[in-house]
Amino acid sequence: MYAIIETGGKQYKVQAGDVIFVEKLAANAGESITFDRVLAVSKDGGLTTGAPLVAGASVTGKVEQQVKGEKIIVFKYKPKKNYKRKQGHRQPYTKVTIESIKA
Repeated sequence: MYAIIETGGKQYKVQAGDVIFVEKLAANAGESITFDRVLAVSKDGGLTTGAPLVAGASVTGKVEQQVKGEKIIVFKYKPKKNYKRKQGHRQPYTKVTIESIKA
């Protein structure tokens, strides 16, 4: 059984026991979180798709920790003009373990 959920503007295919990294959520480590935006659910060989969401479906997960991604360097310059700017960025993520899928 798997589900396709949407959170943070991205879609994830999840099963019970999966560990996913989603855009930062306002939750502390150890808290339970529910994803209500379920786009599709597959169970018993059949696929149920929503228009756009599956009615009554939800996915429950547990927040493991708040983490940051790899550092990205943003470097801008203009040749012959003595213009250089260097900036770093680390995207914040939330590590979530999927516990159950209700459909």
